Amino acid sequence: MSSLKLCVEVVGAHDLVAKDGEGSSTTFVELEFDDQKFRTTTKDKDLSPYWNEIFYFNITDPSKLSNLNLEACINHYNKTNGSKIPLGKVKLTGTSFVPHSDAVVLHYPLEKKGIFSRTKGELGLKVFITNNPSLRASNPLPAMQEPFVNNGFMNTDQNLAQDQIPVPASFTNQILNNVLKKKNESRHTFHNLPKSNDGKEKKSNVTVGMHEMKSGPSAPKVVKAFAGTAASAMDYVIKETNPSLGGGKVVGGRILRGSNNSPSSTYDLVEPMDYLFIRVVKARDLPRMDLTGSLDPYVIVKVGNFKGTTNHFEKNNSPEWNLVFAFAKENQQATTLEVVIKDKDTIHDDFVGTVRFDLYDVPKRVPPDSPLAPQWYRIVNKKGEMMNTGEIMLAVWHGTQADEAFPDAWHSDSMSPNESFSANYAQIRSKVYTSPRLWYLRVKVIEAHDLVSHDNKSRAPDAFVKVQHGNQIFKTKPVQSRINNPRWDQGTLFVAAEPFEEPLIITVEDKDETIGNIVIPLSTIEKRVDDRKVRSRWYPLAKSMSSAMEAEERKIKEKNKDKDKFASRIHIDVFLDGGYHVLDESTYYSSDLRPTSRQLWKKAIGVLELGILNADVQPTKTRDGRGAADVYCVAKYGHKWVRTRTIVGSLSPKFHEQYYWEVYDPSTVLTLGVFNNGQLNDSNDSNDSKIGKVRIRLSTLETGRIYTHNYPLLSLQGSGLKKMGEVHLAIRFSCTSMMNMINLYFKPHLPKMHYTKPLNIFEQEKLKFQAMIIVQARLGRTEPPLRKEVVGYMSDTDSHLWSMRKSKANINRLKEVFSGLISVGSWLIEISTWKNSVTTVLVHILYMMLVCFPQLILPTMFLYMFIIGLWKWRFRPRNPPHMNTSLSCTDVTTPDELDEEFDTFPTKKSQDIVRWRYDRLRSLAGRVQSVVGDIATQGERLHALLNWRDPRATYIFMAFSFVAAIVLYLIPTQLVFLSAGFYLMRHPKLRGKLPSAPVNFFRRLPALTDSML
Repeated sequence: MSSLKLCVEVVGAHDLVAKDGEGSSTTFVELEFDDQKFRTTTKDKDLSPYWNEIFYFNITDPSKLSNLNLEACINHYNKTNGSKIPLGKVKLTGTSFVPHSDAVVLHYPLEKKGIFSRTKGELGLKVFITNNPSLRASNPLPAMQEPFVNNGFMNTDQNLAQDQIPVPASFTNQILNNVLKKKNESRHTFHNLPKSNDGKEKKSNVTVGMHEMKSGPSAPKVVKAFAGTAASAMDYVIKETNPSLGGGKVVGGRILRGSNNSPSSTYDLVEPMDYLFIRVVKARDLPRMDLTGSLDPYVIVKVGNFKGTTNHFEKNNSPEWNLVFAFAKENQQATTLEVVIKDKDTIHDDFVGTVRFDLYDVPKRVPPDSPLAPQWYRIVNKKGEMMNTGEIMLAVWHGTQADEAFPDAWHSDSMSPNESFSANYAQIRSKVYTSPRLWYLRVKVIEAHDLVSHDNKSRAPDAFVKVQHGNQIFKTKPVQSRINNPRWDQGTLFVAAEPFEEPLIITVEDKDETIGNIVIPLSTIEKRVDDRKVRSRWYPLAKSMSSAMEAEERKIKEKNKDKDKFASRIHIDVFLDGGYHVLDESTYYSSDLRPTSRQLWKKAIGVLELGILNADVQPTKTRDGRGAADVYCVAKYGHKWVRTRTIVGSLSPKFHEQYYWEVYDPSTVLTLGVFNNGQLNDSNDSNDSKIGKVRIRLSTLETGRIYTHNYPLLSLQGSGLKKMGEVHLAIRFSCTSMMNMINLYFKPHLPKMHYTKPLNIFEQEKLKFQAMIIVQARLGRTEPPLRKEVVGYMSDTDSHLWSMRKSKANINRLKEVFSGLISVGSWLIEISTWKNSVTTVLVHILYMMLVCFPQLILPTMFLYMFIIGLWKWRFRPRNPPHMNTSLSCTDVTTPDELDEEFDTFPTKKSQDIVRWRYDRLRSLAGRVQSVVGDIATQGERLHALLNWRDPRATYIFMAFSFVAAIVLYLIPTQLVFLSAGFYLMRHPKLRGKLPSAPVNFFRRLPALTDSML
């Protein structure tokens, strides 16, 4: 038997016909050659499948090779009845078969398999002849009636992948008539990809030797390449969960309440967590332990290996602490609670007394019950004997995180066993923050009178004005006036935050000399909420800054106006503008769109509730030789920021904290970030490192539905995209009035002042940067502080910086936006070129109907859009949108582009790297410049039709316009449109390959490119 074999590599197909009624197809390919049939694996719901599978056909008679045909049929598998529907075929003759060295992948257009079948798309094949005797021919195809699809994979053992295909020596067609030399037996290693229960493919090595070909009913073994991107892509999508929360089990976005009728609670989006609460209020008449008669008491609350410690008081036998300790149920490793009072000492702390509680006797409190009243307990000594003096006031109860004492309590799950609560416990507590209310401060410097230079009073000063508020500075242009009354008429905008702590400082300077100063407290400045005119004022200039800041002196000057009427003064128009919304975050992810002034706020339309359940993260630090992380979450919406408690040392922290916000606009975004706390005692970090972020747009949520999902925490680093873990969230958006919310969709997006007196884009970007700095500074002054890097990451302060990756992503987004128009254009080209005669004739008939009855055009369009929306309702997204790695171009970004994206501003890279990146940016900008120039050229040619730049072309166009006007007056418009449409859709036999006369005329028109340097 000849060792010649025909190798067929089925690469893939694209743009196939949808046959499953849902806009997709389940496809496989059948190959037939010389009475041998093979079949590929099945790709589920994929119109552009990718197989990369190799089949070997045995050539029984090489002399008849030129008369043999290879037929490849691509089919759709109908899972309902097990039938196959042909999508098209490719037929290759034996004369097209070439040796391996000449073979390339070719994409063949699919042909119709039947007269009435509809087909489109291409099939990629690589076909060549090989004489390698070590390769076995694939086994014949079994009967079609046996099932072969199961969850998108072959039931038979076909999951073989080829790491290395042996390449034989080159030969020509004359080798078919010669005697082929025998080759030594060789062995080849393949990677087997067996199926597992969880659907993940694992790789194992299998050695296959040379065997004789055996015919039999078994299915063929397919050699295909392993693609490891599917599993990783699944890790980057959100996953719906069905947890059991406080209100019941969540199924399909609704809570199913169980048989146990638990009391209603506002914490129904989190799982109830049991805690043991101990409130240490105060002590009295404690016995004195030192020889001096003094006592420095403190309290240790201990449950098993977990303990919490209060602060100590010096020389006080009746201290008052009023602290709450919370021990999680899983941390309660004992049945006894022990409260120990000790005396702080330099060498050894003395035992004062103790109180013990049996945990089985501790009562349970469920809100809205009133807080448990604390009571006095007599302390006992080490022997358990009651002491004569000394009492401590305590309250002990079982509760959940719904207890009002929970936020301020010291939590045991924030500490490791055998450790007491740390000294910087304030850094790990849960808190709610409010960002400052921001105002636009509008200042206009009009003029000044009687300015006198201190050095030379006879010289007219060359004066300019410097206006400063905090770190925001504005300077006018220098103006010189012979009568010492300069006029500037220049203004600026600043950002001010309540409470107004920093005043407005105005300084009039002459070169390096200060002529006068004004200090204006912002609390005295008038506020406006509309575009009314605010009255300007004259302010006297003080000679020094100290005198300008003295309020009493200003009052004296205002009372004695007659006395100071000849002093230097300046005319200022200054007020606080409250009609704008001050942007303090990225405009794409705004969480609040209300104006600054409260009197312009509308009623809330609903409530957003967020339950932060748990997380699973990667280690961010090493502690005791093991990976650990100190995780906390920060959520931001509107003016309200929330921070969960820090779970110390756990890679699977459980938060179960619930928060809510009032919603004023559905077109806003909730942002949640997960961070690693770098401020603990054993941490060497100076910053809180970011783990990941989640954004949820409220308009994408159904009202009343509970969304419980695991969100992947993705971090883009210099080495590439990395999954840092997952966070489990429960979200519910409830609206009070559906009509009010629908009405908002027709209201302006921003407050009225943004449209009556709009700010230019440069002012908005500058003010937004200043607002972000102010918010970072104010939230950094809280306790515990929201650090600068946390606020910056949540507000996307670096979103305006250049990134090659973001540029690619935006270009792809632009392509996707216009893909519909491009598809319509491609379809019209197919119609006009008569690619499908039946469709073209139907379009002609439809076009005639629309031209003859133009009143049907708009109703047909809107009805078509209604039907499309109704059809897509079945496939509407059920999950909130999340970070799309493919859309973000993280898979096609080079390491150098990532290094450039994470570079500081200004850059700190070497000159060679900066020069190379600058040259690359110049090259990219050159392409953009060419495209913009081409667009401008086409527009200038339109103008050239009537501007007489080319007199002959203008004459021709005027004559054409005159004749066209007469013809259109005489001929019905419908006939004109019919003639134009039929001309554009004329048959290809009536077309020429040269451009039409109008196109040639337009391309000859002049543009202004001739006038450019």
